[in-house]
Amino acid sequence: MAISELAPVTAVAPRLRRPGWRDPRLIVGLVLLFGSVAAGARLMAEAGQLRAVYAARTALPPGTALTADVLEIVRVRVEGTGAGYLDAQSALPAGAVLTRTVGAGELVPMAAIGSAASLTVRPVTIPFDGAPPGGLVAGGRADIWAAAPSREQSRAGYQAPRQIADDIEVFAVSAPGTGLNSARSGALQVLVPEPALPEVLDALANEARISVLPVLGTPRPAGRS
Repeated sequence: MAISELAPVTAVAPRLRRPGWRDPRLIVGLVLLFGSVAAGARLMAEAGQLRAVYAARTALPPGTALTADVLEIVRVRVEGTGAGYLDAQSALPAGAVLTRTVGAGELVPMAAIGSAASLTVRPVTIPFDGAPPGGLVAGGRADIWAAAPSREQSRAGYQAPRQIADDIEVFAVSAPGTGLNSARSGALQVLVPEPALPEVLDALANEARISVLPVLGTPRPAGRS
């Protein structure tokens, strides 16, 4: 019996079809491509809006001269051309000082810059013994009371206390022997308005008993430590 020869079977490979414009895969790919391009363009545009401005390295009281050692440069996104902050791309204004407290890390507003002659408060240091007076924090508000020494030589003690300044800003509180304060007594740095300055300095010079009382319910400014 003759064995018939088997004809070889040839597999026909499927022909690849070029994707058409209606192919969902092509549409998804184009959407992703254009989306990434748009996102990149947006990031570049936003980066171009960043502006170099000055911020305070630490909390700065009124009267602080504007120098590079008390300021740092930060890049922030601001609205408008000036945005009201001290531009770090320009030279620091000569002879300018802060006219109000600027907190640590706060951007320096142009409205807080002026001349020394425009200052309305002066920093005054008031020492205290023991723990810091309760409720007094940097950025808070306080009243100052003073009891002068008795005028009668035969009677030791102090006269009745009276208020010599009201609603002043507490700039710093230093406990005894902490941080840079190595003295046995602590100190309060307060910003005294010029009209009250003579009485406060007189009380300090004549060894009056001074009490600094916090004004309760006043908010603590942001950026203060």
